[in-house]
Amino acid sequence: MNKRILTGITTTGTPHIGNYLGAIKPALELAEKYDESFFFLADYHAIIKNSNKVEIEESVKEVALSWLASGLDPNKSNFYRQSDVPEILELSWILNCVTAKGLMNRSHAYKAATALNSSDEDKGISMGLFSYPVLMAADILIFNATHVPVGPDQMQHLEMTRDIAGRFNHSYKKTFELPEAITQTADKIILGQDGRKMSKSYKNIIPLLSSEKVLKKSIAKIVTNSLEPGEPKEFNNCSVFSLFTHFSSEEEQNELKESYKNGISWGDAKNKLFKKVNEHILPIRDSYNSLNSNKELINDLLEEGSSKVRPMAKELLSEVRESIGISKIS
Repeated sequence: MNKRILTGITTTGTPHIGNYLGAIKPALELAEKYDESFFFLADYHAIIKNSNKVEIEESVKEVALSWLASGLDPNKSNFYRQSDVPEILELSWILNCVTAKGLMNRSHAYKAATALNSSDEDKGISMGLFSYPVLMAADILIFNATHVPVGPDQMQHLEMTRDIAGRFNHSYKKTFELPEAITQTADKIILGQDGRKMSKSYKNIIPLLSSEKVLKKSIAKIVTNSLEPGEPKEFNNCSVFSLFTHFSSEEEQNELKESYKNGISWGDAKNKLFKKVNEHILPIRDSYNSLNSNKELINDLLEEGSSKVRPMAKELLSEVRESIGISKIS
């Protein structure tokens, strides 16, 4: 079987530097090494967390533009919107019927959400949140992806996908490949403005598709200590230096380390970071502005993408239906 890589970004909020470095860029690089690649906009996942129609619509557009502007080639990769492939939702229901509730009870996302409640642990918990790992499994299994890039926080969900696929295969017949994880190592976690992992949830992001002015202001907000210019500074555990390493050569990093020892001001250090980030994403920004001027392009590309992948989804779903006894009467 061909090696297939699959990944997607939930369409909530505007993509940031952490998304680009942690997911978009490495996934596009990995796509060059695999026989087939699938990139999708996870818009049904988005409504688990966001009920604002306008925000969802805007995020779908921005996420699509970020992938395309970053170099995704729809002629080489399958690029589609989750909601344009209804077979995913049908498979999700079927997988729900073979998934043990106890498995879902152990989901880190569900446990973290219930931990915030006191008297009623399920207060505010939707079935969407509870069964999120099953929809993720359907995203992956509908195309029998063999490899999935995941961060540490998603590793458990991929293991659940393997468990669900294995249970279906055992109950009926061998239908699904057990996908392998392509893991992101801990030292590649992208730090945000406050020193924690860059995340929309923490509101500590540096935007990817912003103007130079907004980018510079975002970098200026990175939290540092109170050491004055002229005082030696430590580059380890420094968000400014950590981000700098993702956009610079080893020689440039050694030069900045020396500047830290010599007491560079935080303003100058942040300015050096801004120049490197801006230099790197300038082509992405230019491509974004060009793509954004063609309002129908995204819809056309997504429709074309779904028309390519739906026959694959229909074929697999037909096999699944046959296995579970939902087929034409013979």
